[in-house]
Amino acid sequence: MLTGTTVGLRARHEDDIPILRTELYDDVVNSSRAEGGPWRPIRPESKDPRLVVDESKLTSVTFSVIELEGGSLIGSADLWGIDTHNRFAHLGLGLLPAARGKGYGTDAVAVLCHYGFDVRGMQRLQVETLADNHAMLAAAERNGFVREGVLRSSAWVLGEFLDEVLLGMLADEWRERSKR
Repeated sequence: MLTGTTVGLRARHEDDIPILRTELYDDVVNSSRAEGGPWRPIRPESKDPRLVVDESKLTSVTFSVIELEGGSLIGSADLWGIDTHNRFAHLGLGLLPAARGKGYGTDAVAVLCHYGFDVRGMQRLQVETLADNHAMLAAAERNGFVREGVLRSSAWVLGEFLDEVLLGMLADEWRERSKR
């Protein structure tokens, strides 16, 4: 398990799946804002690829996020779109409603950065998030991500187009921050 100050990133357990399904993916608004496609209902016994980890897939790594103090599941985190040639990947994070607003997101992003840069040897990590996702923007920027641009009206979410913000960080920037 990878640990930060308040959270740990560990392998997905079978008993995490019903909680994540109910609290993240069955929430139409949350799922519509987090996914790149339209929300659709998934049967409980389905092997939904957002939840069930395919360990043979080399372009993504999925973690369950736990609170270190009590060990409870508080969300899901991903390093996805891993490009081993260009040493580039994207970060994804989804916290359960009860875990939001407590600083866990900032710590989870830091642990994902440690994994991406220090463990996997990535040169660049990137975050794309909706422009009104202030929590993710703050978590990324607190960890040293730089806003690189706005993708205007690039996300169709529940009947409207929304802007996305693109943030990036390079390995040298991460190493410099880690020295402090």
